[in-house]
Amino acid sequence: KEPLFDTVDTVKGCLKAYADMVPAIRSKSANMRVAAKSGFSTATDLADYLVKKGVPFRDAHEIVGKSVAFGVAEGRDLSDMTLDELRRFSDVIGEDVFDVLTLEGSVQARDHLGGTAPDQVRAAVARARKAEG
Repeated sequence: KEPLFDTVDTVKGCLKAYADMVPAIRSKSANMRVAAKSGFSTATDLADYLVKKGVPFRDAHEIVGKSVAFGVAEGRDLSDMTLDELRRFSDVIGEDVFDVLTLEGSVQARDHLGGTAPDQVRAAVARARKAEG
């Protein structure tokens, strides 16, 4: 039981520090957008797109891997590639791929309970506020 009590005390201290810290947080939207776009954050979205187009997941994974390797070599993100460049890796890729390769498209694609789509986030906030009483 002693380790549990120690853990609870530690968590309480962390929560207090966090509560004091949160009001002072100032976000820099432009920096956040640059950071979110880096690191091929939409690679999973490209794989999902390919699977929805009928590509087996194993093949989609390979296509995305080659696309990312190309992007690394060229110093560009997936969303910065042209349609012709992306089609080098799969001919099922169409103009609509850019709908899922944007940050907004990536966020919107997770439109399910617990997802990142704005409607889901609003619903989660509403549930949390209701639970607070």
